[in-house]
Amino acid sequence: MKNRYGWLVGLFALSMTTAVTFALSGGAAQAASGGTGAASSAASYRHGVVSPLGSTSPTAGAAQLASTANDLTYGGGIGGVGVTMGRPRVYLVFWGSQWGTHGTKTVGTNIYDTYSGDPKGMAPDLEAFFSGLGTNSETWSGVATQYCQGVAVGTVSCPNNVAHVGYPTGGAFAGAWEDASAAAPHVASPAQLATEAENAATYFRNTSQGSNANDEYFIVSPTGTEPNGFNTPSGQFCAWHDYTGDTSLGSVSQPNGMLAFTNMPYVTDAGASCGANFVNAGTAGTLDGVTIVGGHEYTETITDQFPAGGWTDSGGSEIGDKCAWISSGQGAAQNIALATGSFAIQSMWANDFNGGSGGCEVSHSIFSSNTVAVTSPGNQTSTANAAISPLPIGATDSASGQTLAFSATGLPAGLSISSAGVISGTPTAAVLNQSVTVTATDTTGAAGSANFTWTVNTPGGNTITVTNPGSQTSTTGSAVSLQIHAADTQSGQTLTYSATGLPAGLSINASGLVSGTPTSSGSSSVIVTARDTTGATGSATFGWTINVATNKVTVTSPGNQSSRVNRSLTLQIHATDSANGQTLTYSASALPTGLHISTTSGAISGTPTAVGTFSTTVSARDTTGATGSTSFTWTVRNRFGTTTKSTRNSTSSKSSLTNHSVIVQNTRRLVRPI
Repeated sequence: MKNRYGWLVGLFALSMTTAVTFALSGGAAQAASGGTGAASSAASYRHGVVSPLGSTSPTAGAAQLASTANDLTYGGGIGGVGVTMGRPRVYLVFWGSQWGTHGTKTVGTNIYDTYSGDPKGMAPDLEAFFSGLGTNSETWSGVATQYCQGVAVGTVSCPNNVAHVGYPTGGAFAGAWEDASAAAPHVASPAQLATEAENAATYFRNTSQGSNANDEYFIVSPTGTEPNGFNTPSGQFCAWHDYTGDTSLGSVSQPNGMLAFTNMPYVTDAGASCGANFVNAGTAGTLDGVTIVGGHEYTETITDQFPAGGWTDSGGSEIGDKCAWISSGQGAAQNIALATGSFAIQSMWANDFNGGSGGCEVSHSIFSSNTVAVTSPGNQTSTANAAISPLPIGATDSASGQTLAFSATGLPAGLSISSAGVISGTPTAAVLNQSVTVTATDTTGAAGSANFTWTVNTPGGNTITVTNPGSQTSTTGSAVSLQIHAADTQSGQTLTYSATGLPAGLSINASGLVSGTPTSSGSSSVIVTARDTTGATGSATFGWTINVATNKVTVTSPGNQSSRVNRSLTLQIHATDSANGQTLTYSASALPTGLHISTTSGAISGTPTAVGTFSTTVSARDTTGATGSTSFTWTVRNRFGTTTKSTRNSTSSKSSLTNHSVIVQNTRRLVRPI
């Protein structure tokens, strides 16, 4: 991108078949992608416009020769930010109700989102592309890792002892959100686009400058819209990127700090002008421009996060501008193979290519810097106005001899962390599950972080309330499952359950689940008790009657189930009774979190909110107390088939994908990444 908005200009005047390439010194080839234009008087925020091919700009068609003088140089950063130092994370925002009805498509073991208002399939293509970056040991992403921050303004090459651009190990896709709360504007203003990025950060709970350090938000507009004049004579671009702190955008509230974002129109509306069939012929190339343009903006953001504080040349061009629309020779656009498929990409400018003269590359070794790992101390609970025991934070560095400096965000009022990593103080106000991030940084700029929550309770004794489940009726020989629930006035407490008077054959576990098979008839008075870690207890008393089985209730097993986290579902349970005219009441135990069963119809419904494998039992009881049940395994997996949760890190060296994504099925939907 050009500095500020870094316009990736669409080739509106020429078709892709007439794209011009130039052989550059040192074997580099550079497309005639236009020069650096002055800001339009009608759109003063368009800084450093890249003129489209065929325009009347005097610089259009001028090839950039490979030379040291033409290399990218470091701009010094803005607000201390020059590049994305940690693992890059891309959030896709499908903006507007025009995207239509949500669905999914499965490709191999991967599941992507589809929308009825997405005729070309941009949404699943972008998800698959960004999910695949950093897989299959791909080295296209390695080109950007040669750049860094923490160097002097004007620097053209980065030493090993400073923080470099991060590599998207395991994928850059962090999550997606369909914001269907209203229709996206037909011609969104720059301020509206920036505001939507801030809205997305709030939705993803990235609510601080630090938690967005490695994030970029793609605001993907629906087909038929013209965000900021896209696909019109006054707005000849395919996409651009900027940050919400740029005052030339207009008035933009920044509740989450300054954010990097991309204006990503529905680029296939522009056809060949924005890359359709630039690499692949026929239907295979319909979406070429989507990943060429998307990859262009992504790479320019991670190397110039807040334009133009990162890496640009003397004319304001960024890493992708200098290599746009090369159709043959060195640096020609081509397909790259990722774990999620094959995608068209353009080359990126490498200062260190051709003996330091620079040039366009599609492959580059991945820079490996120090790795700092911070050990989470686990979630913390304290009491207001009571001094905490000093809490040391542990961290390691892959490089020996490094000195680590610690910092923290989100600590409860009254607490602080020393540079040596010890948290101490006296919390002054009650808070509930406040998010805390601790970061350790070494002398090279390499950093790691850990997240946890901190609850500060008000002084005083705890009160535990056990919910009475009501009188119970069961039948001998039929399995029982009853979950006991309780609440503690002190947040963050772990409750341990016990019971007296349970019918023979039944028992309760520490989590409050009563289970087993009654072995004899009779009536019992049952007392269940919950105790927290402070010793506070609460109890409930109820009766339990065990009848001798007469009727036979048979529950049909639905078979083992496999579902996807944050996707709503319905599963009908069926049962029969040997006695005619009986009304069956259904119950279930160990359902995946977020699901429930209708006691009258037997339909299991809801939205699973946690991955994992659950041993589920469903039961049906008739009016005589006769009961039948069946058990099966229910696996809830994430978007791409694994049931392993990951914890989201918020600062610069995030080594694993970190956002807990959710999906909302009404007007705003969020799609989980890999």
